[in-house]
Amino acid sequence: MSNRSLDRFLGGSPGAVVLKLVFLSFVVGVLMSALNLHPLDLFDGLLSFIERLWNMGFEALGRLGGYFVLGAIVVIPVWLVLRLMSYGRG
Repeated sequence: MSNRSLDRFLGGSPGAVVLKLVFLSFVVGVLMSALNLHPLDLFDGLLSFIERLWNMGFEALGRLGGYFVLGAIVVIPVWLVLRLMSYGRG
């Protein structure tokens, strides 16, 4: 993979991407700490969710759809804004 392909895949130069990820990791860490969230709690929550999903069977599909819609309400606009911002640069 050429350097240009790597830059395109990462969305910028590797150094700049690493710096962005370090900064975002710090900000998210501060926010998670302020909200008293810990990675292991999130992992336990995920396992609990999967267990509840398994125990509820097909009834869970409706709840899963609700989670999908809730997530999409946040993810789709953020993705759209980011794509529009990157389109303006290129």
